[in-house]
This record gives sequence, C-alpha cells and structure tokens, in this order.
Amino acid sequence: MIKTPLLISLVAATLLTGNAQAASMFDRMTEMETEMKALQTELSEVKAAKAETKDAVSEDEEAVADSEAEDAEAGDEVDETLAYMEEQLTELNKRTSSNHLKFGVDFRTSVDNLQYTMADGSKQENNAMFSNRLWINMDWAATDNISFTGQLAYNKTYGSRSGASSPVNSSYETFDWVSSENPYDDVVRVRSAYFFYRNDTFLGTDIPWTFSLGRRPSTNGHLVNLRDNDRAASPMGHTINVEFDGLSSKFTLKEDIGMYVKFCVGRGMTNASPKFSPAPYATVDQSNDNIDLAGLIFVPYNDGQYSIGTQYYYASNLIDAVNPMDQTAGFTTVGGLHSFTANLVINGIGNDWSYFLDDTTIFASGAMSITDPNSTGGGMLGSTEAARGYSAWVGMQFPSLISEDGRWGVEYNKGTKYWRSITYGEDTMIGSKLAARGDAYEAYFTEPLIDDIFTFQLRYTYIDYKYAGSNGFFGSTTGDSTELTALPAGSGGFYVDKAQDIRAYLRYRF
Repeated sequence: MIKTPLLISLVAATLLTGNAQAASMFDRMTEMETEMKALQTELSEVKAAKAETKDAVSEDEEAVADSEAEDAEAGDEVDETLAYMEEQLTELNKRTSSNHLKFGVDFRTSVDNLQYTMADGSKQENNAMFSNRLWINMDWAATDNISFTGQLAYNKTYGSRSGASSPVNSSYETFDWVSSENPYDDVVRVRSAYFFYRNDTFLGTDIPWTFSLGRRPSTNGHLVNLRDNDRAASPMGHTINVEFDGLSSKFTLKEDIGMYVKFCVGRGMTNASPKFSPAPYATVDQSNDNIDLAGLIFVPYNDGQYSIGTQYYYASNLIDAVNPMDQTAGFTTVGGLHSFTANLVINGIGNDWSYFLDDTTIFASGAMSITDPNSTGGGMLGSTEAARGYSAWVGMQFPSLISEDGRWGVEYNKGTKYWRSITYGEDTMIGSKLAARGDAYEAYFTEPLIDDIFTFQLRYTYIDYKYAGSNGFFGSTTGDSTELTALPAGSGGFYVDKAQDIRAYLRYRF
C-alpha cells in the first residue's frame, strides 16, 4: 500500500505556511526550490511505482480477482497522492515564479509621538507623526561562490513630502548617509546593492574568506539591530550607522571559536563637478574634499552564546555646515575622526538555569572617539585640539511576558562632552540616541501577530542632553559641545535639552 510521502507532509507543514526559522526571503525561496526539485523526483517515482503495479496486475489475472478490493484501494491512494503532490508543486511554482532574482517585502506603518523641551524651557512637539517605510529586498546566488543582494527603500510621512515647504532648511534630509533612513518624499531609492563573493580557501590556505563591493548594508548593525528586530548588518551600531559605498573583506581565522577579521573601506562623499559643467566630474577646487573611511572589525571569540567584538575606523575630511540657518550654503571640511569600539554579548544566561534566562540576551559596549582637526579648519566639536569622547551602552533583551515568541528589551547609554559617533541613520525620529552627549533610556516590546510575518512594536526613547551638538556635524558650528547650562543668552531656543519618542508600528515581512 502506497502512503503519502513524508516529504509532502514536511512541505505542507512548513514551506507552504511560511517557515519561521528561515533567516531571510532568500533562504526561504532557496529552500522552496530545493524541496520542489525533491518533490519532482518523488513524483516521478510514485508514477513509476503506479505503472509497475498496473503491469504486475495485468500479468496475474488470478491475483487481481483474489485482491480486487485491496488493489482498488491502493490505486485510489496512489491517485490521491499524485494529485496532492501535483497541487503542492503548483503552489511552489507560484511561490518561486521560476525567477532567478528573489524579491521580498518589508513594509512598516508607524506613528510617533515626539516631545521636546528646549534649553530655554520652551516646548515643541508632534503628537502623531504617521509614516510609511517600504523595503524591497532582492537576492540571488548565481553559484555557490558569487551572489547579489540589494534593497530598495521608500520612506515618507503621511500626505507630505518633508521639507517641501521650507527648502532652505531641508537639504540635509536627503544627505547621502541618510537618504533612505529619513521620512522624506515618495522616491524609491537604492538603500543597498552589492555583490558578495565567498570561498573556503585563500591563496592556497584553509582560510574561508569573503569579498563584497557596492552600496554597503551599513545601517542597523550589531546590537542596535536587537531593538529594530532585524538581522545585524556588518558594522557595530554603537559608532557607525549610515548608508555608505565601499568594499569589505572578511577572513575567518579560527572557525571553532568564531574568530575573524574584517577590513572595510568606503567613500562617504565624492568631490566632483556636475555633469553639465566645463569639465564634467572633475575635482572641484573648494574646501570640501572626498570623505573616506577605513576600518577594521576583529572578533576574537564567538561561540554563539558568548562573543567579544572590536571595531576601529578612521574617517577623513569630515564636514561641518557653513551656515546652519541656510542649508543650501553647503559644507566645509574640518578634520578627521578616530573611533574605537568593544563589546561583550551573552546570548543566553547560564546553561539550562531556566527557560527565561536561556533566552535572554545582555550586552555591554564601550566606545571612544578622538578628533583630528585641520590646522586651519576652525576646530572640531568646539576645540581646536584633539579631543577625546567616551560612550557606554548596556542593554538586555528577554522573552515576552505575554506571548511565546515576542521580545522585550531595555537599554541605556551615556556620552561625554566630546563624544562623536557617525550614527545619523539610526531609526529614531528624535535623533540618534547613541550620539547623545548625556543620558538616553529606551524600552520596547515586539510582539508577533501572525507568525513572524506580521508584528507589532511599542517603543519609548528618552534622551536627556547635557551638551549641545549631539546630532550636528563634526566642526565647531553644528557640532559645538557647549554645556547647555552655559549657552549664550537668548540661544536656548535652538538647542534641545530633553527629547522623547513614543513609537508604535505594524510591520509586514515576507
């Protein structure tokens, strides 16, 4: 008697209802194609078995007479199995669409309640700022070694193109580092696009390595991805969280302890004249030069439960606004920045102490920045000398107290007077909390409504600034780090003292 194959049951129970364990749309589609090929093979085997049964029956008339009922039942079961398998193959074909480039959708609708207390005691607010964010994900691996990954993004407030009524003070909103992170207009932009090469050997050695080049996936990096409910991008989010163009190469030194080193190089601004100029794309003779960044990530240990990570980068030719009150005036180069980061992550406290602790993640991260001002650039962050800034960040994420699959979290970070990160792309309406020169507190919970496809999040972020310039650029104009209690008379209305963001969102991903 032929029974429904186990493979069909697995497909029906997992792939066709959405595999919650698949890490990404690419993983799901690849898995579907693998199972589809296996189903096609099994379908052929079942058809062959049915044909053999018919042949055997035709050769033995007496056996047919003796077991007519059993044969009829077996034939019906085979037909039912074939019909079921063909139905599943049809559904899988619909899902994969026979396309080589696999697409995924990530759509989020959010509402933010924004409250500001300025340094002079005045208040500003937006009680309900609605926005839509759409990510269209693209993946395909042509071979085992080479693949492509890309993401298109749309981010806009309801019924408005932000800054359209005040162009003089809106040009920064489409600055290249944050062009897809800010709710701005209805243009779909390339958030990331790069090819990725991997190999198990490097120049004859048994060192697995990777190489990628293009528009980098450099936002929502390690640790900051926890509250954003995303897979971690490459950088450590404590010190860098912006869109960037460049390359990276990773070398796995010891697989058994998760040790690796990763080199990154990128360009954050290109100094070139416009297309329709006497010398198209030639270097412009002005104070703005190319902004370049070179960095190194070294992870000495990561066994899945305990991990230690470090990161260093140097960014050259960083900028400040010429006139903050007129953003069309452009930028001027002020100097470079050294950045150091180290963190410890414990993904599961203890060993089988309890379900709650086994599924709890805690982390601690420390960072230091050192300015490298130009001799004639007017200084950086309010100082003409090299200045050191420090930041500490701790957090915990634990299982939901109201559902099986939800995640709750709390975080705290503190920055000193001359602290500077490059985290303008952080997904917080009131500005980057990790850039705060002062204290920042955050609590959130993320709850699944329909598996891992449709989720709800409620998040509260509060920042208590001690110094000015946390969300400015790198010079002594927008980045000046004057203590808020020592601001010139009459200027307090231009500086935020305290800020809070209460956000709720619904998010669909598949």
